[in-house]
Amino acid sequence: QKSIADGIFTSEIVPVTLSTKKPTDKATVITEDEEPKNVNLTKLPTLRPAFDKAGSVTAANSSTLNDGASAVLLMSADKAKELGLKPLARIIGYADAAQAPIEFTTAPSLAIPKLLKQHNIPAESIDLYEINEAFSVVSIANNQLLKLDPSKVNIYGGAVAMGHAIGNSGTRIVITLLNALQRTNKKRGIAAICNGGGEASAIAIERLD
Repeated sequence: QKSIADGIFTSEIVPVTLSTKKPTDKATVITEDEEPKNVNLTKLPTLRPAFDKAGSVTAANSSTLNDGASAVLLMSADKAKELGLKPLARIIGYADAAQAPIEFTTAPSLAIPKLLKQHNIPAESIDLYEINEAFSVVSIANNQLLKLDPSKVNIYGGAVAMGHAIGNSGTRIVITLLNALQRTNKKRGIAAICNGGGEASAIAIERLD
């Protein structure tokens, strides 16, 4: 809610205009995510565990399923030069990793080190991380396993707050990561996302603008 109030996501959101039945009717323009406004903070502590009576996962710390779309323009440096385009960032490298499906939430902790090793990226050169939150435990567990500084992970909030539009979230976290790098004047970041099959993908980008 604070990130939205501060206009953090303005640069990464394309407003959607809803058509009207009559030309004279005022069109509705959606410029913000709806999910953060729907939360009832007083109700959160009363929600029951979703999977186990003694469990900690509830609807409050799980992402909701939302509609959404995102896009990136990806090309070689030569093509960008040919078209006269100035890239916002470059891809340093990417990696995938997998483990038992039941352990999918911690798969990013395998993909990120693999990415760093394969592309000879010093861990200390990474300024920010975006780790998709199917559940809050995903970022918390991977922070602990990788010994990450929590202040560098999902700095403007994650999918638990904004929603998880499946098929869109991978691109969305890369866009949000780039936005965060620009706003904090940082250089490098890693985005990672797990899936229900026990796998995870991670990508490292470097800001160019």
